[in-house]
Amino acid sequence: MTRIAPAICAAVALAAGGLLLSQTTNVSLIGAAEAQEVDTSTIVEMVQGAEDAPVEIIEYASYTCPHCASFHEGPYKQLKKDFIDTGKVKFVYREVYFDRPGLWASMVARCGGPEKFFGVTDLIFERQSGWASAGGPSEIVEELSKIGRLAGLEDAQLQACLQDANKAQTLVEWYQENAERDSVQATPSFVVNGKKVSNQSYSSFKQLIEEELGS
Repeated sequence: MTRIAPAICAAVALAAGGLLLSQTTNVSLIGAAEAQEVDTSTIVEMVQGAEDAPVEIIEYASYTCPHCASFHEGPYKQLKKDFIDTGKVKFVYREVYFDRPGLWASMVARCGGPEKFFGVTDLIFERQSGWASAGGPSEIVEELSKIGRLAGLEDAQLQACLQDANKAQTLVEWYQENAERDSVQATPSFVVNGKKVSNQSYSSFKQLIEEELGS
């Protein structure tokens, strides 16, 4: 289980015709957000399943977290088949940002909108070991861009998404608000019908969901 590092987040800006990838602290980002009155309501919640499903599961995950990748490769697929696709669970995915690559991955995943988000997320987790260890910032961004292109995103579209510094700052502020409200200390973490639960096996998730369904 990965613990949240309290002083690592990132901003993305355009400089000299390329990406200026600068790391800063949460404190600095919070101050900038307050000064500019960042409106986090502009961030779209990424949701699967029926809006009126009797059980809501919120996942907090980082794209650079190996345990999150394992969850999406295993329990999540079964959860989707048995409960999300059948209208019993509304699944909400919320990103956590440990580091710059995790933020860049999020910006790529969100680049195609809600329609492409979960498909791109699947690809990012499937290929995590490759892009996350690709080298320096430019190499990591290029590998993430390859995933975006594989999902049908255009180069110009990806470039615009990755260079959107305002969106990056808003995402970081949104993450911080969510993590504070739900007391998220590690990834992956889950909130099931308002109750925080830790990462667990699919069988344990299934039992928990069935209890919520009263079955």
